[in-house]
Amino acid sequence: MNPVITSLLDTDLYKFTMWQALLHRHPQTQSEYRFVCRNTPAYPLAELLPEVNAALDHLCTLRFTSDELAYVGSLRYIKSDFVDFLRIFQFQRSFIRAWAEGDQLHIVAQGPQVHVMGFEIFVLAIVNELYFRRFDAARALASGRERLAAKVQKLQALAQQATLRHPFELFDFGLRRRYSGAWQREVVQTFATEAPQWFKGTSNVLLARDLNLVPIGTMAHEYLQTYQALGVRLRDFQKAALEDWVQEYRGDLGIALTDTVGMDAFLADFDLYFAKLFDGLRHDSGDPVAWGEKALAHYAKLRIDAHTKRLVFSDGLDLERALMLYRHFGDRTQLGFGIGTHLTNDMGDPAVAPEMRPLNIVMKLVRANGQPVAKLSDTPGKTLCDDETYLAYLRQVFNVAN
Repeated sequence: MNPVITSLLDTDLYKFTMWQALLHRHPQTQSEYRFVCRNTPAYPLAELLPEVNAALDHLCTLRFTSDELAYVGSLRYIKSDFVDFLRIFQFQRSFIRAWAEGDQLHIVAQGPQVHVMGFEIFVLAIVNELYFRRFDAARALASGRERLAAKVQKLQALAQQATLRHPFELFDFGLRRRYSGAWQREVVQTFATEAPQWFKGTSNVLLARDLNLVPIGTMAHEYLQTYQALGVRLRDFQKAALEDWVQEYRGDLGIALTDTVGMDAFLADFDLYFAKLFDGLRHDSGDPVAWGEKALAHYAKLRIDAHTKRLVFSDGLDLERALMLYRHFGDRTQLGFGIGTHLTNDMGDPAVAPEMRPLNIVMKLVRANGQPVAKLSDTPGKTLCDDETYLAYLRQVFNVAN
C-alpha cells in the first residue's frame, strides 16, 4: 500500500503553534482525542480498519528531517527549544488505537497531550484518502479539475470588478478533508500560479515550504478547551488561554478563535486589553454575517478602528459564500477566507455520484487531565462531549442557552 503520509510537515500550521505553547506552559497535561464521522459514508468505514492500522504503523516510524526542522525553525515565532523537541519527537503507536464496532470505525489517541495532539490531522487525512481510493480516481480527478478551473476563472474575474477598500484574500484550509495529498498539492499549486493576487497561503506546512507560500494558522478549539481542565476557574478559561498565547507569541499569530463557548461569551472576555493585542478574530460556527456584525460592533464599542483588524472566516465556506461575505464586509475591515473541503475535495456532484460526497469527519479533544472538555458551538450538532452533566454546567457558567 502506498503510504498516505510521508512527511511530518504534512499537517496544519496551528498544530505546531498550539504544540509549542502547550509544551512550554502545560507539558504534563494528559488528553484524549476521539475520531467521529458525522455523516453516512458510501460504505462502512469499519472496512478500512486494516489499512488504517497499517497507515498508523507507518506514521509512527516517521521523524522530522533536518531540512524540515530548518524550515520550521525559520518561522520567526518558533523557538529553538521547540525545534530541539521536534528533533527527537516520534509518534508512539501505543498512544493510538483503532478498532471497529459493527459498521463504525473508532480511533482514540490517549496519552500526554504533547505526544498525542499531533495525531488529529494525520488521522483525518489517512481516513479520507483511504476511503476515496476505493472509487474511480480518473472520473473524480476529471470532475475535480473541471470544478477547479471554474473556481480559478471566478477568482480571476474579480480583477474586473469594483475594488472594495480591503482586498479579497483566500487561504487553503483543506488538509483535514482532502481527497488526497496529491490532489491538495495540485489545487494549491494551481491557485498559487493562476490567482496569486487573491490566493495568499495554505495551512499545510509541507505545501507552504515546497511551493514558497505563507503558512497560515494560529489556534484551534483544542487549545482553548484544554484550559477548561488546567485548574483555572472555569469562567476564566478563555482569558487564561488568550493570556498564555499573548505571552508565548508576543504579537505574532494574532487571530483568536471565538466559538469555544459561543461568540457572546467570547466577547464578554475579549476586553480592550485582548482586543488591542490580537490582530483579529476567526469565525468557525454560526451565522457568519451575524458574527461579523457582532465583532465590528464590539470593536466600535471599544473605540478600536476596525480597519486595523482582520476577520477570518473558515466555517464550511465555498468560493461563492466567501465572495458574498467579502462584498458585505470588504469596505469595513480586513478579511481572510479559509476554504477547506470545497477546495480540496470538490470532486463531483453527489447527486449524480454519491461516492463523491465528502466525509464529515473530525477528531476532537474530549478529555484533559481526566476531566471532560467541550465546545459549545454556535452551530447545532458541532458539540462533541458525552458528559451531559459537564455540558449543562458549562452552559450555566457561561449563560449559554441549550
